Amino acid sequence: MQVSDLDYALPPECVAQVPAAMRTDARLLLLDRAGGTRRHAYVRELPGILRAGDLLVLNDSRVRPARMRGQRRSGGRLEVLFVAPGGAPSEWEVLVRGRPRVEEHVDFAGVRGQWLEALGDGRWRLRVEVDDVPAWLERRGEIPLPPYIHRNGTASETDDRDRYQTVYARVPGSVAAPTAGLHFTAALLAELAERGVRTACLTLHVGPGTFLPVRSARLEDHRMLPERFIVTEAVAREIGEARQRGGRVVAVGTTTVRALEAAAGPSGLPAPGEGVASLFVTPGFRFRVVDALLTNFHLPRSTLLALVAAFAGWEAIRTAYAEAIESGYRFYSYGDAMLIE
Repeated sequence: MQVSDLDYALPPECVAQVPAAMRTDARLLLLDRAGGTRRHAYVRELPGILRAGDLLVLNDSRVRPARMRGQRRSGGRLEVLFVAPGGAPSEWEVLVRGRPRVEEHVDFAGVRGQWLEALGDGRWRLRVEVDDVPAWLERRGEIPLPPYIHRNGTASETDDRDRYQTVYARVPGSVAAPTAGLHFTAALLAELAERGVRTACLTLHVGPGTFLPVRSARLEDHRMLPERFIVTEAVAREIGEARQRGGRVVAVGTTTVRALEAAAGPSGLPAPGEGVASLFVTPGFRFRVVDALLTNFHLPRSTLLALVAAFAGWEAIRTAYAEAIESGYRFYSYGDAMLIE
């Protein structure tokens, strides 16, 4: 499949710059992948849409304030995203905007760093003179909003620390939010539980593998960068019990899908444990674990759109996206959602 096949035109005004006033006020497009039918609702209506016995699987990874702004000795500025530890405690894999040089120094407001090695695709290994890098990021870092969300010193910049985080985020490690989960509140999860919808949490730390663009012409030539995940025994047990009672496994977000399908064993149940997901889900993929998917609307030509097209069929997604644009849905990280059943 050509990457250009996953293209569509999106008016700029459809890109959400701020979240809905209330998390559950996000609109929800319901797509029946068997019949191709569509209807419109709101996230707050999920308790009446999902079925008793269904299992909602969430990604509880927490977004780090991982963006730092550095200054070169020449005076130039670099924007650096701290992705993951890279060996020694002070060495990290980072994603950088700019062109550093090996052994060059960079200053982060009084903290010195040194570029050690280029890893490709804008990724570098960086050493910083800090004993506890995660704590330093929590104090000094910025929330790593996607580049299509623009801030101009408004109050919403402060709000992003809360709203660009799921209410159930628990394990720090992501550099982007698992955005389908941003629509949930504690009250909504409690109402779902009252209706007989169970929930379980896995962890996949969102990294560049999720959001780096596809640069090859053919999808099969693209290689996903690995992302760490944990599927606990409790999650595996919940999925097995959902199968036994005839319930569906409803994945909240593409990251949850990738973790579950990467961990899937021959029986169709995920094997508990830690792993690395480098699975690139494209049309033709056979899903073994996930029965339904709650997800946001994704960028053209992206790995996320390829996964959604694999789950529902590209023609069904193309039609649904066109209807969403026509109906004024809000797209991307702070936008509205789709439930594919």
